[in-house]
Formats: sequence, C-alpha cells, structure tokens
Amino acid sequence: MRRSLPWIAGAALIGLPFLYQSAYPLHIVIIILIWSFAYTSWSMMGRFGLVSLGHGGFMGIGAYVTALAWNHGGLTPWAGIPLALLAGGLLAVLVAYPCFRFRITGHYFALVTLALSGIVLQVITATRDQTGGSLGYTPERYQGGSSLYALQFSGKTTWYLIALAVWAAGIYVWYRVDRSMMRYALEAISEDEDGAAAAGVHVTAEKLKITVLSAMMTALAGALYCQYQMFISPDTVSGISISLQMVFAVVVGGIYVSLGPTVGAAITILLAEVLRISFGTRAVGWDNLVYGVLLVLFIVFLPKGILGSLLDLRRPSRGRPAPSA
Repeated sequence: MRRSLPWIAGAALIGLPFLYQSAYPLHIVIIILIWSFAYTSWSMMGRFGLVSLGHGGFMGIGAYVTALAWNHGGLTPWAGIPLALLAGGLLAVLVAYPCFRFRITGHYFALVTLALSGIVLQVITATRDQTGGSLGYTPERYQGGSSLYALQFSGKTTWYLIALAVWAAGIYVWYRVDRSMMRYALEAISEDEDGAAAAGVHVTAEKLKITVLSAMMTALAGALYCQYQMFISPDTVSGISISLQMVFAVVVGGIYVSLGPTVGAAITILLAEVLRISFGTRAVGWDNLVYGVLLVLFIVFLPKGILGSLLDLRRPSRGRPAPSA
C-alpha cells in the first residue's frame, strides 16, 4: 500500500482538472506548482549550506529572455526557453566559479548572490525600451493566445498538466540528487571543505554543478511563469524580494524534504492571496513583512520546517541534524 501511494496521488493530481474545472482554484494550483518548482530548485543548493540570494535574478533571466526572444527575435518559446536556461547557467558560472575558486563562502557568498539579484533587477528596469522597465512586459499573443508553437494556451487544464509535469520533474531531480554520490560529496564539503578535498572530492566542481543545475531549473520556472501569466514585471519575477521569498518558503516547508518547498509554496501563495482579497491595495508589501517575521520564528523554533518536523515526529531516529541558524 505504501509503495502504491505515490501512484494513487499522481493519478488523483492528473485527474483533478477534469473533475473540478473552476477557473480560479485551478489558477491558484498552477501558480503553486510553478513556484514549488522554483523553490525546489533553490533547496537543491540551500540544503547543502550554499545559501543563494540571487535566484530571483535567475528567474528573471528565464522569464525575460524567453519573452524578448519571442517578441524581438520571433523565436518560439520551444527554442527560447533552452536559450533562457543556457543564459541562466552561464550567469551562474560567471558568478559562482570565482566565489568557489577563491573560497568565498557563507555570508560572503550570500552577499555576492544578493548583489546579483539587485543587478538583474536594475538592468531589467533600466532597459525599459526593450523590457518595459517597471511597467512590465507582455509577450505577443499568437493566433488568439492559443498555440502550441507559441506555447500559449487559453485553457487552465493544459497549463495545469504542464505545471504538474514540470513540478514532478523537479521532485524527481531532487530525489536523484539525494540518492547520488553528489549528495555525499556536497555534505562533506558543507561540513569541512579541506577534509573533503583531502578525501578526493573536487570541491569547486561539485559546488559549481549543483549551482548551475539549480540556476537553470529556476530559469525554467521563470520562463513557465512568463508563458502562463503572459505578463511579467521586475518585481514579480526578479529581484531581492523574490530571492527572499524562496528562502522563506523552503525554510517554512522543510529544506531537507523533497516536498518541503511545495508546502512552503502553498503557504506563501495562499497567504498572499488572502491578504490581497481581504485588504486589496492596502496590503501591498504586507506579505513580505509577514514572510520576514515568520522566517525568523521558523529558524529559531522550527529549523526543519513544517514537513521536516512532522517526519521527525514519526521517525525521530532517522531525522537529519537541524541546520545551524
């Protein structure tokens, strides 16, 4: 029964849009799935002590490269998205390699990536003739907004299935990394870089591989968000606030559990929606305030997050050590 549970859950998730077709709830679920994928991408680095505050930049790169390639280059998203992933990966190498090569770690690495988020945000805002700046940017609709070639679909069901497939792929990649030798190498590096190097681990290469993988997955999340929403702005897909939102969601859900980022995504998206519906424009920015307060509380009192702590209650002897605050 336990082995069949994932298959039953998968079948239920696939059948959901055919049994329940209300537009607004499906929209919320699609947004949760896309952000869950982005948060899962961040957690693949964060769980090994590589705290990046630059993933808002990678998500922005994914969204804007895809949209600009379509609007200005006539490049279908099927080609634009791989181009966006390549751009995200190259940016990750450009920033991360010098850091890892010269052993810029911990708080200093976080500050470098924080600067990356700010730089990407400022570049997008400053080049408003091409990106629309702070007013936002809209990919051009093709054949009425329903085209496989342009990766544009008017129905929620199609986007739900796409988002579900990408989310499941993200969970699978997380699982494969967790079961690979890369995990043990990165855990050794997070504990003692010199000791790991002495044991034969190529420290720079291992850290760079997980960083590039995480950055490219985050860029993919940005591209999908752009194609689904058909509107992007610097504040919604890039910048420091998006990076901090990723950290909050993963810490709250559980950084050492594959479904932890998904739980965090559900909490963040639903919280933002509740504030928006309840207070309207008066609540602009309140979600970030609440995120900050809850992040401090979770780091102090529940460092393994909601899902990680629940699993520890069931299997206390198999729980991972709590990350240092």
